Amino acid sequence: QVQRVESGGGWVQPGGSLNLSCAASGFTFSTTGMRWVRQAPGKGVDWVSGILASSYKKYYSESVKDRFTISRDNAKNTLYLQMNSLQTEDTGVYYCATGIWESSIPPRAQGTQVTVSS
Repeated sequence: QVQRVESGGGWVQPGGSLNLSCAASGFTFSTTGMRWVRQAPGKGVDWVSGILASSYKKYYSESVKDRFTISRDNAKNTLYLQMNSLQTEDTGVYYCATGIWESSIPPRAQGTQVTVSS
């Protein structure tokens, strides 16, 4: 059974940082491209970042480029998203998922809430 458990969200002031984690199981993580997507209250799903299985290539949306860093530890089956210089527009629920480019939330995903406000 595929499982992804996101953690690390919280409240932070603008300009602050958070590091999200996604613990994966039930599939071969080390050979699977992964992504982060987010959904702000009352809005659609935004693709945030994607990473190849080998970490050779990383991709970012224009809105987070140069502020967020995606990474992974295949030995720990864990995906990360280091978020710096957070802005109020980054507020939302963040989800990890298999695949690199899809702007969708996996079924039964829990996500982790990120709130950026002063």
